[in-house]
Amino acid sequence: MTEYLNETVFTWGATPLKFGAGAVDEIGWDLAQMGAERVLIVTDPGVAASGVPQRVADAAKADGLTVEIYDQVHVEPTDASIRAAVEFASESTWDGFIAVGGGSSIDTAKAVNLMTTYPADLYDYVNKPIGAGRAPAGPLKPLVAVPTTAGTGSETTPVCIMDFLELKVKSGISHPRLRPTMAVVDPLLTLSMPPEVTAASGMDVLCHALESYTARPYDSFPRHRPETRVAYCGANPISDAWTEQALTLLARSFRKAVLNGGDLTARTDMMLAATFAGMGFGNAGVHIPHACAYPIAGRVKEYRPKNYPQHEAMVPHGESVSLTAPAAFRFTFPTNPDKHLRAAAILDPRAAAQADPVDQLPFVLSSLMRDIGIPNGIDGVGYSESDIPDLVEGALKQERLLTIAPRPVRGEDLAAIFAESIENW
Repeated sequence: MTEYLNETVFTWGATPLKFGAGAVDEIGWDLAQMGAERVLIVTDPGVAASGVPQRVADAAKADGLTVEIYDQVHVEPTDASIRAAVEFASESTWDGFIAVGGGSSIDTAKAVNLMTTYPADLYDYVNKPIGAGRAPAGPLKPLVAVPTTAGTGSETTPVCIMDFLELKVKSGISHPRLRPTMAVVDPLLTLSMPPEVTAASGMDVLCHALESYTARPYDSFPRHRPETRVAYCGANPISDAWTEQALTLLARSFRKAVLNGGDLTARTDMMLAATFAGMGFGNAGVHIPHACAYPIAGRVKEYRPKNYPQHEAMVPHGESVSLTAPAAFRFTFPTNPDKHLRAAAILDPRAAAQADPVDQLPFVLSSLMRDIGIPNGIDGVGYSESDIPDLVEGALKQERLLTIAPRPVRGEDLAAIFAESIENW
């Protein structure tokens, strides 16, 4: 066999989907086909209060399943909240799980499925260098993801993310076996999302799309052996195709969904965009904006965004990702100017041409962020120039993400990106 120095193979996987208004009412039948009889629904208090998890439970019970609801997921999961959910789930035996909510609920359910099926210390599974990066010993139990936000795309991805409280950084677990067995995507579930949540979660979709589109190409990595292939393999033709579809939908409906939450057509576009972007980044990977987002969220001081839980400071994931995106894409522009300019043209074909092409995508991004009410840079969520060394330290811990960046990222590069992101316009 010919020996190749560089990779010649890419992998692409996605969760089977059921998409459309009313799809959630068929969930009991779907789970029964997977052989599930005792099912745990994993959700958070806010989503539970909306009545959606109970509606899902009723649909599952109608098809003969035994169902219990765990509704204590922490919005932006922590290592402590993950352990609490695993402890609760471990008190009974389950042969299937349903995650109802945003990425917080879906990611928590992934961890519960893993840790109850193959018990171990949480750090055994967490990505290196924070944890040991151990792979699951075998297949997991059926997990059906029911997203209620058009955001994380977690219903199609093989990762779960959490905040490590003592380390003040975010990381997670990444393995193809974490990918949900099925995603039931019902746009009707997003109609009650407030504008601020719609904006933040939509920016997560947009950054998923842009980061996977501009990621390091799969064939630029050293060649893998079959057993060392990773969930995130770099930009590839299939992920690129889904990403472009996501950008087209975002261009058409993102502003509409924020301004008029009752617009079902716009909500449907946003749910499709989240799913398509998940099909992109769930295989290609994300890079600098996500690496920078984790310390922004993990080291938050006093920021409390409107229409999120107010009992503690937090930066919503989609906001934290977006704040450094304009500067990050200025940094990655030289690696593939054509892709950066194409992304900008899809996202806003009527945007004024900038004097320097490197500024085109950052300009389009900043204009959108301003229109939908995203804070103006890291200053808007409580950080200043004096915080940059701490933020750089946290971002450098995201080795798995930084290796996906299309050019090497050093500490001084991150410092420059954070400095440029104090204000974006």
